[in-house]
Amino acid sequence: MVNTVMRIGILGTGDMAAGLGSGWRAAGYEVLAGGRSGPVALDAAGRFGDVVLLAVPAAAAVEVLAHVPPARIVIDCTNDVTPGFGVGHPYAEIVAARPDLAVVKGFNLCHESVWRLPSRVFGGRALAVPLCGPPDAVEAVRPLVTALGCTPVDAGGPERAALLEATAAFAIGLWFAGVDAQAVLQPLHVDGATTVPAGR
Repeated sequence: MVNTVMRIGILGTGDMAAGLGSGWRAAGYEVLAGGRSGPVALDAAGRFGDVVLLAVPAAAAVEVLAHVPPARIVIDCTNDVTPGFGVGHPYAEIVAARPDLAVVKGFNLCHESVWRLPSRVFGGRALAVPLCGPPDAVEAVRPLVTALGCTPVDAGGPERAALLEATAAFAIGLWFAGVDAQAVLQPLHVDGATTVPAGR
C-alpha cells in the first residue's frame, strides 16, 4: 500500500485508462476515471486528481484538458502515429495550449495489454518507463511507475518528449512488421562487460 494522499484522475475510459488505473488502484492509490459518457464525467475526473492521466486519442488531447484545473501534473501517454508510421507531437501541442500545467510524457511505449499483465518483469528485469518533462513533475510521477512494478527512467526535460514520441512510432512500426523492437538495441552489458565505450 502507498503512504500518500496523492489521487489520480484519468481522462478517458478506454484500455490504457483501465490498465493503468487498475494497477494504481491495486497499489493503494485513489483513482477516478471519467469519460464523455458513463457514470463519471471528464470534469469530475480532472478535478479529482493531484495527477491526471491523459488517456484519450491524441487528436482529442487538447480539447479534454479543458476539464483539468490549473497547476496540476498531467501524464501524457498519447501517441500520434499516422499511416506509414509517421509521428505527430501531441506533447508539444498540449504544452502550448496549457502552459499552466506540468506535463510529463510517459507510459507511451507499451501496448495497453502490458498494463493488464500481472507482472511487468521480462527476462528477469522490470520494465523501464522513460519520463520526460519538468524535473519536479517527473519526480512526482516516479512513484506511480514504481507502483506498477516498473523502473522509472528520467529521460530529460520537455524538449526530449518529441524523441520519446518518435521512439514510440518507430517501435510500433517494427512490431507491426513482426520485429521485436528490443532486438534492434544492444544490451548495456554482455558477459559482464559494458558495451558502451568509456567516456560516453
